[in-house]
Amino acid sequence: MSTANYLPAIGVPGTPWGDAERAQWRSQRTRQRSHADDVVAAIDRLRERFDVVQYGELDYPPDRYPLLAIRSRDWRDDLPVALVTGGVHGYETSGVHGALQFADQRAADYAGRVNLMIVPCVSPWAYERIQRWNADAIDPNRSFRDGSPAQESAALMRLVAPIRDRVLLHIDLHETTDTDESEFRPALAARDGKPFEPGTIPDGFYTVGDTRNPQLDFQRAVIAAVEQVTHIAPPDAGGEIIGSPVVAHGVILYPLKELGLCAGLTDARYTTTTEVYPDSPRATPAQCNAAQVTAVCAALDHSLAHAGATAS
Repeated sequence: MSTANYLPAIGVPGTPWGDAERAQWRSQRTRQRSHADDVVAAIDRLRERFDVVQYGELDYPPDRYPLLAIRSRDWRDDLPVALVTGGVHGYETSGVHGALQFADQRAADYAGRVNLMIVPCVSPWAYERIQRWNADAIDPNRSFRDGSPAQESAALMRLVAPIRDRVLLHIDLHETTDTDESEFRPALAARDGKPFEPGTIPDGFYTVGDTRNPQLDFQRAVIAAVEQVTHIAPPDAGGEIIGSPVVAHGVILYPLKELGLCAGLTDARYTTTTEVYPDSPRATPAQCNAAQVTAVCAALDHSLAHAGATAS
């Protein structure tokens, strides 16, 4: 597939986009759902049980979006911190709603054992438009680094900075969708003036651990729990998932910090990125949300059970 088949009215194939092309791309993105109705209203319903923190505001004229985090009301300085993030890619719906569902239905189970910081929707503009990038055609999940060009990433880094050294667990909730192959990867190639190299979308759930700190027993615990809810992605014929070797059932590894990924923004002992496959005929939206909740609980259970152990 040539990148000329993706948004042919934008730019020149083989030439990276400039400001004009990015502006044209942004003008073609339409609002398809409401962050206020779906996310802010859901968080407002949790205010009686949690502290809600506005940690910033996105300004994409004419739109402005509050950036909201849900925090344990019984926060204690002697407890470890668990960070749960969703919606770094706004189009990955179960990441957002799974985080909200966990806060509503399961977070109370961990009261007095861990301080929870839950950020359900890191990228509200992209959530509304069902997009991977922010309004500047920047991928927030490649932008968690000093001097970040993405407002969303920079704001989350500022929120986490005071507790960064106390985070035991960071689980970042994502999806791998058919549109990764039909829209978002071709868009990336077009934006960067590169040829599009077709890939394969895995059918099922998998996790992405850290190359430098794999914690495979932890990854396996998450996979084992989620396998009771939805199916796990098998490796392709080359023993890979999305181009990376499978190192355990349903587990691949990325260099999180080097790639500027959200799951690498702390030095937490336990880190993982979940990847749900919502386009499978074997999975419903409710099942995808449940898989995210199950992954968070399994990650918490394992990390708290092994909090006193030496990191592997």
